[in-house]
Amino acid sequence: MRNWLAARQEQIEVFYLPFYSSKLNPDEGLNADLKHAVTRKPPARSKPALKRAVISHMRRLAKLPGRIRSYFGHPSFRYAA
Repeated sequence: MRNWLAARQEQIEVFYLPFYSSKLNPDEGLNADLKHAVTRKPPARSKPALKRAVISHMRRLAKLPGRIRSYFGHPSFRYAA
């Protein structure tokens, strides 16, 4: 992998992150958004109900590309944008 990256260093910039760095991970923006949306609704009483709530929110997000881009707008996440 290092050799492959070295051959492409003009095209790819590598950011070495700590093993777990939630404050530097745009995925955490999605996780927080999803958790907030699902917990605002009445509690799911079964796994299928929870799955429906998650899928519903993810489908809604798919229609809101600006919101997805906003996850990368946080100052800590700008390296990934």
